Amino acid sequence: MTDFPLSDVSRSRAFRWLYACLFALALLASGRPAHADKLRDLTDVVGARDNQLVGYGVVTGLNGTGDDITVPFAQQSLRALMRRLGIQVDAKQARLRNVAAVIVTATIPPFVRQGSRLDITVSSMGNAKSLRGGVLVQTPLRGADRKTYAVGQGALVVGGFNANGFSGSSVQENVTTTARVPTGALVEREIKMNFVAKDTITLALRSPDFGTAQRVVEALEKALGKDSAKALDAGSVEVKATGDLKDKPVELLSKLGEVDVDPVTSARVVINERTGTIVAGGDVHLSPVAIAQGGITISTQENRQVVQPNAFGNGRTAEVQQSDVQSNEQGPALTYVKGAATLADVAQSLSTLGVTPRELASILQALKGAGALRAEIVVQ
Repeated sequence: MTDFPLSDVSRSRAFRWLYACLFALALLASGRPAHADKLRDLTDVVGARDNQLVGYGVVTGLNGTGDDITVPFAQQSLRALMRRLGIQVDAKQARLRNVAAVIVTATIPPFVRQGSRLDITVSSMGNAKSLRGGVLVQTPLRGADRKTYAVGQGALVVGGFNANGFSGSSVQENVTTTARVPTGALVEREIKMNFVAKDTITLALRSPDFGTAQRVVEALEKALGKDSAKALDAGSVEVKATGDLKDKPVELLSKLGEVDVDPVTSARVVINERTGTIVAGGDVHLSPVAIAQGGITISTQENRQVVQPNAFGNGRTAEVQQSDVQSNEQGPALTYVKGAATLADVAQSLSTLGVTPRELASILQALKGAGALRAEIVVQ
């Protein structure tokens, strides 16, 4: 038997084929179910939640784009700030074009400690034209209980710009009356989180569904043992710590987050009529149906004509407005659409109609009303 040496190209192709086979075997050996998600991406821990903070502050250093004297609370805020700094200012002498009254908002996540930093958002309350170049003066941020949990201060970052000309023309990009201060707030008070009750932790599903809740229970029992989880309803699952994880809630939650769950996907079609966007997902089915989509086009034309009366009469020359209104109704033939059992088939069948997204939104709602489209219609 004669051996034929492989060329460099053949040897490279052989190695690529070998690597592809090994990669496929590794995926098969991993045992992870198809389309599975991590449990941490599907649920939230009850008792460990974000909290919203809000405050009222003053932005200084604006280049003549701040509030004017017609905003009374801005003037009051400036005078109060100056008095707090030990300076008395006459209300008639105050100039506000470099100052703006703002609302400051932030979200404090769970388990943050004193000294941690938060991002804050600053938005104008008065008639300021732009917050570009401004600096937020120290502002207390309070929670719903009116207690101060953080203090914000710092230079503003504006994501837009505006420019004006002497003739009155202007150009603007994005919004200049809203800005952010990255890491501009310091946490002053901690919020205690009670997420463990009698050695149990409750997980809240972000998209409540009875089928998904049952699959979460099955996945947790497979990972932690039998009777370790129980579905309370379609939106919550109770997990009981057992064995070595009984007094280790952090380790338990870390392990729970790595559990793979295949969630139930609802048949749903979301229609945004403002933008003409249509998104379909899940197990959407379409029955055989006949569709006729038409429309009426109305055109209006305005004409001006001069009416000249009799030269020997007493009439006056006048201009008369005449309107010509015409309508044209389009009546396309009845189109038969075959049934579709999968989302891809539904998209292929509806694409044969050749209509715009806004017309397709009306067709989908009509199909749902006729019972031909088996999916939930959500109109935004």
